[in-house]
Amino acid sequence: MDKYSELDQYLKEIKLPKFYKAKQCLDPSCIPKQKIPHVMREELNRISLKEHLRHGMRIAVTAGSRGVANIDVVLREIVQYLKELQTKPFIIPAMGSHGGGTAEGQRGILKEYGISEETMGCPVISSMEVKKVGETGDGRPVYIDRAAAEADGILVVGRIKPHTAFRGPYQSGLMKMMAIGLGKQYGARACHEEGFQRMAYNVEAFGRSIIAHCNIVCAVGLIENAFDATWKIAAMKKEDIISQEPKLLEQAKARMPRLLFPECDVLIVDEIGKNFSGDGMDPNVTGTFATPYAEGGIRAERVCVLDLSPESHGNGMGNGMASAITQKVFDQLDLPAMYINGFTCRNLNGSRIACIMPSDEAAIKFCLGTCVGADQQCPKVIRIFNSQFIEYLWISEALASDLPPNVEIIGEAEPFSFDQAGNLLDKEPRQRGQRTFL
Repeated sequence: MDKYSELDQYLKEIKLPKFYKAKQCLDPSCIPKQKIPHVMREELNRISLKEHLRHGMRIAVTAGSRGVANIDVVLREIVQYLKELQTKPFIIPAMGSHGGGTAEGQRGILKEYGISEETMGCPVISSMEVKKVGETGDGRPVYIDRAAAEADGILVVGRIKPHTAFRGPYQSGLMKMMAIGLGKQYGARACHEEGFQRMAYNVEAFGRSIIAHCNIVCAVGLIENAFDATWKIAAMKKEDIISQEPKLLEQAKARMPRLLFPECDVLIVDEIGKNFSGDGMDPNVTGTFATPYAEGGIRAERVCVLDLSPESHGNGMGNGMASAITQKVFDQLDLPAMYINGFTCRNLNGSRIACIMPSDEAAIKFCLGTCVGADQQCPKVIRIFNSQFIEYLWISEALASDLPPNVEIIGEAEPFSFDQAGNLLDKEPRQRGQRTFL
């Protein structure tokens, strides 16, 4: 007997609305990919980086675990620049506990982003060993990657954007890359020790200590637009990181992807993953915050997650903030990897298991059928591919009758099509990471 048979009789009563494909008209301005090496080089020249380097210096260049746009192009140009100055660059994974908290796991993540010894032209040194480099102003020990600590210099590279769990002048960016990314699992857990309610203070405290006690030769901040394309590259001297990053964060806030609809009954997310956000789906878009220390995004009564990205390697962090997931998501979960992530950041909300439904159709109907405030005859439902690519989406007929500015309808309203197993038929034709899906 099908274990869901009793639930099925209730779900059959739920009628799904028809949907329009829609386009959000967001600012597409960016640095063309072919110009990124030139802009990167101009920035390093602007801050006179060569004046801070000596022949033969070993320089550690950081590489994070997020799906940062064009990160392979940026890092390759930095490595080439450093080699031309007769230094010896090497790349280190700066990603806290990600990759299952193992050196090989972190090396594997970088390889998937096109970052390897072969593609970069320099060594990739991956280790979970750390070394104490100093203390915070209130006396707590600060640790970073041993290879970075023992190098002659560190060049910090990181994307700057609003964090998913706290607010402050330094969120996801260079200070966090130093405090948590470079800290590996040990240092990241120490920075998270007081929870997200103190994270804004601790990221700054740990970051300031690293700047004070380590040979940071410079930093490169990256800002993306709403289409996951590089909008700005900003190099800065060590002494300017503290003053410049908050200004860059404000610029990043203005350009991050967002849903132009303020609210809906059900938000359907085709795919979550660590390559899209540390929380699987960026709550700044989806409103699925795992802490009370940040807010924003769309207001949705229910959130439905249909799949997990291959790039996540089973780390389904963020599924716990969904109302329902599919059996497909659950079957892919690498629980130890997900729990190591939760253990390190000391927040278990994102690593809980949501209600599990046997198919896409069942998960969507379950979410809609459990809504309290929805008009079941005319519900407000939005479907997106993931939290990173939201130029195109599906909206139910109820939302199409009152469109926000800069949203346009494409085609006629149609029902979702499911296969015999109840899974959506139109999920796979898209090209991952491309702007145009429809």
